[in-house]
Amino acid sequence: MTLQLHDTLTGHKRPFEPIDPNRVTIYVCGPTVYNRIHIGNGRAAVVFDLLYRVLRDRYPSVIYARNFTDIDDKIMVAAAKEGLPIEELTARYADAYDADVATLGTLPPDLKPRATGHLPEMIAMIESLIATGHAYEAKGHVLFAVESDPRYGRLSKRSLEDMIAGARVEVAPYKRHPADFVLWKPSDADQPGWDSPWGRGRPGWHIECSAMIDKHLGRVIDIHGGGRDLAFPHHENELAQSSCAHGGPELARYWLHNGMLTMAGEKMSKSLGNIVTVQALAERYDGEVLRFALLAAHYRSPLVWSEDLLEQSRKSLLRFYQTLADAGDPPAAGKPIPADLATALDDDLNTPEAFAVLHRLADEVRQAEGDAGREAARSLRAGANLLGLLERTAADFLEADAARRAANATLKPDAIEALLEERQKARQSKDFAGADAIRDQLLDAGVEVKDSADGPSWSYR
Repeated sequence: MTLQLHDTLTGHKRPFEPIDPNRVTIYVCGPTVYNRIHIGNGRAAVVFDLLYRVLRDRYPSVIYARNFTDIDDKIMVAAAKEGLPIEELTARYADAYDADVATLGTLPPDLKPRATGHLPEMIAMIESLIATGHAYEAKGHVLFAVESDPRYGRLSKRSLEDMIAGARVEVAPYKRHPADFVLWKPSDADQPGWDSPWGRGRPGWHIECSAMIDKHLGRVIDIHGGGRDLAFPHHENELAQSSCAHGGPELARYWLHNGMLTMAGEKMSKSLGNIVTVQALAERYDGEVLRFALLAAHYRSPLVWSEDLLEQSRKSLLRFYQTLADAGDPPAAGKPIPADLATALDDDLNTPEAFAVLHRLADEVRQAEGDAGREAARSLRAGANLLGLLERTAADFLEADAARRAANATLKPDAIEALLEERQKARQSKDFAGADAIRDQLLDAGVEVKDSADGPSWSYR
C-alpha cells in the first residue's frame, strides 16, 4: 500500500508523492522557547517523529527541520521576569526542549534552525513582498496585505470575515484591513532589535518560519506540520507570504496537523492553566510510557489525557516487554517490518490499528515455542521499533519499571511485609475474611500478592 496522508489544504487523504524521492523534506513548527513544554506540545513532537521514522524506512534521504522561535514578545516578558538576558533564557529552554522530547523517544531532527539566525533572509523576503504589492509600511510596521492574495484563507477554510470575528488578530488603525498581519515591528530602545530598511525592529512570528524553510529546504517542500491550533493564523499566514513572495507556488505539497490534547474536556494550554509538563510527568512515568500514551489515539483525533491512559499504557508496555523477556529477548536484527503493521501506518499513520497489530504479534509470541517464538518476538520488536517502542532490552525496562513503582509506592517494603505477616496469621486462625481484607488493602496500594507452597510473594503492580 502507498503511504496516504491527510492533507489539510485539500481536506482529504492523498497518496504521498514527494517532489524528489531522493530528498524528502519536512518542516515542523517547533517551540517558542521561554519555559518548559507541556505534554500537549510533546504530542506534536512524537507524531512528527513517527512520520519521520516511517519516511526514513521508505526513502533514502529525509531532511527533517524543526525550528526554535527565539525572539518573541513572550520571550521578552519571561526574560525580564527572570532577570536574564534573552539569549541565556532561550538557550536554557531550547536545551530543556531537546531533553524533554528525547525523553519521549524522539530522534533529533536533521536541522534545528533558530529565528535569530535568519534576519537577513526575513528582511529580503519582506522587501520582495513590498516590491510586489503584497506588503506595506505603516507607522514603523510592515504588514502583509491579505486582500492582495485572492486565495488567502484556503488552508483554514475561513473567509476574511470569519477570521476577524473572534480571531487572534490585532486590530490597529494603521492597518488597511483588520486581518493584515505583521511582518516587521519597531523595537523600543530597551527591546531587542535589528537594523532594517524600516528602522530598528524585530520580525513578526509568521515570517520567521517562511524564511527558515526557504533557506534550508527550498521554496516548495514536501510536508509542513504542526498542531491543529497552528493552522490559523500561523500556517495560513506562512502559506500566503511564501507563495506571494515566490510568485505563486504553494509552500508545501502536504499540510499535516495533529489534534489537540485535552484534559477534563478542555484543550491543554498555558493560557488555561491546565498544563502538565513533560518534565513533571517523567518523574512518575517512564518516557516510553508517555510516548505510548501519546500514540494511543489517531494523530488527527483529540487525545484525552488521564491517569487511566497512563496506567493502561504502562501495563501494555510491561506486558510487551515481559513477552519479549520470556522469548529470550531477541533483537529485531534486520527483521522486516510486519506487513499488516506497515499497512496500518500507510493509512495516514493509523496508530490504533498499528497497536492492535502489536498485540496480535505478542499473542503469537506467547503461543509459540522455541525458534518459532523467537522469530515471532523479532517481528514484534521490528514493528514496535518503527513506532519508536521496545527499543531497550526487556531487562532494562522491567527493572526500571519496578524501581519506579517502588519509589512511587504509598506502601514501602517493610510495611508490606508486616501486612503479609498479619495476613498469614489471619489465615492460620481461619479468619479468611480478615486475610482477604488485607489482600484487598495491598491491591488498593498497588501491591499484588501471589500465594504458593513456599509462602506468599509480592510485587508492585
